Amino acid sequence: MIIGALIPLGSVAQEVDNRLIDAVTLLENGDYAKTRTILNTLLRTEPDNDAIYYYLGLSEIGLRDFDRAEEHLRKAVELDGKNYWYRLHLASLYERKGETDLVVGMYEEILKEFPDKSDVHFELLNLYLRQKQFDKALSSLDAVENRIGTNEQIVSTRYEILRAMDRPDDALKALMDYNARYSSAPVLSMIGDYYLSEFKDTLALSSYKEALEIQSDYVPALLGESEVYRTTRMYPQYFDVLRRFFGNTSISPEPKAVYLGNVTRSLDPKFVRRYLPQYDSLVLLGRTAHPKDSTILSAAGMYYFTTDRKDSAKVCLSRCLELYPDSFPAMATYVEALAYMQDWKTLDEVSAEASRKYPKEGAFLEYNSMAAYNLKDYEAVIRNSEAVLERFPGDTAKVLRAYSSIGDMYHELGDEKACYKAYDKALKINKNYAPVLNNYAWYLCKSGKLLKKALQMSKRTIDAEPDNPTYLDTYGWILHLLGKDQDAKAYFKHAMLYGGKESTVILCHYAEVLYALKEYDLAKVYWQQALKQNNGEVLRLEENVKKKLEAVGKW
Repeated sequence: MIIGALIPLGSVAQEVDNRLIDAVTLLENGDYAKTRTILNTLLRTEPDNDAIYYYLGLSEIGLRDFDRAEEHLRKAVELDGKNYWYRLHLASLYERKGETDLVVGMYEEILKEFPDKSDVHFELLNLYLRQKQFDKALSSLDAVENRIGTNEQIVSTRYEILRAMDRPDDALKALMDYNARYSSAPVLSMIGDYYLSEFKDTLALSSYKEALEIQSDYVPALLGESEVYRTTRMYPQYFDVLRRFFGNTSISPEPKAVYLGNVTRSLDPKFVRRYLPQYDSLVLLGRTAHPKDSTILSAAGMYYFTTDRKDSAKVCLSRCLELYPDSFPAMATYVEALAYMQDWKTLDEVSAEASRKYPKEGAFLEYNSMAAYNLKDYEAVIRNSEAVLERFPGDTAKVLRAYSSIGDMYHELGDEKACYKAYDKALKINKNYAPVLNNYAWYLCKSGKLLKKALQMSKRTIDAEPDNPTYLDTYGWILHLLGKDQDAKAYFKHAMLYGGKESTVILCHYAEVLYALKEYDLAKVYWQQALKQNNGEVLRLEENVKKKLEAVGKW
């Protein structure tokens, strides 16, 4: 806590014993509890001492006892309403408590007594802006300018206020008048931005160029100039400006990284691909200018990734981690990118190291499990899930996912007993946890056992998520196995409306139900759809379909 300027202790020390001095010393050292104890004792003998109430209020702010702090600061102001610091700290407390109207009132009262306090004018100005009281904000800004003179911050604020008041001509005039007196690159760049927003490209370009004559590496002007060229389709000039920007070592890497991020997120992908060599040259210039900067390396890595150069992305992101092995963002970005790249072997190695380094970050364990699963190392997934149970016993969401994963992996390993045991543990925590209920029901029906229990489990999943095609498929298929094909058909029809047609398995199941209902022509339609999109998910599909349709004369 910043205490601010303390009132002079000389006069206070003459009125109270030296314990007040001790209390103030403890307050400055951050021992708020002892400070409060001493001051409460002093109040018994000095109940009208404004300084005691003031320091007591400050100590209670440190203890986050804001209601008592307000009570004591208000008492200090009541006893000495002329004291600037008492009123300032009470206003700050009101602001902390979100009582904006009280803050505004207090600042306005302070300025009546202390009109030369520019910092209070600025605080009041910001409050007016947050409340959208633009007339008052403008008056407050005038008061500040009258006392300290004008500067770029003041004219910029005036411009924004006037724009918010829908006075664009006055806003522009404020900038133009300032620039006529001081010739400022930031203000010229703002003028350019104004003209660009009004589609006055020639005037915008002129303003940006004038700004760059004053300061050749002023980033907003450089980017403004490039944007004029881009929007007017003068692409050679656009890239020329950006080459000056990316290659200039005097410009910090952060805005270059931000621009690269905007290229990958905001620009039309077709445009980026059309001019890929030019953008590649910008990335190379940025990396050459700042070869060891993490922001540039990370941005370059994501640029290469989004433009389908995974090997180049991997080089940048791994280099960033190599240079900054203790950087959590570098590690997290690399791990996430490897997952998107589906580089399971590298992800397995890097996420394992990340999990050892950051044991409290459960996401790294989950990424490691993702890699292990795709590498068919199901035992590793089980170990990771058990580690989640050990590290995050109080995180219900993580625990549920862990038991679910353990059950899934034991199923992959052929240990149905261990699989169901893990599922049962998950359902003890949340009996309606749909992912486990669905898998449990599906594995039971595949084994042909306990179909009625499977049906009950599956019913709870579609009650929770009635439009989930996977859950509808499971429930419909169990109904089919129980001989209730007419009921099953209704659920498969619903699944078709919510994405079921994208699954070869669901299409095949629906076709089987229709076939059982002797709706052979419709069954053939869905089997044909399944055959068109089958990528090996359903084995011997064509052979089995042909056999069934030939049997009813429909092949």
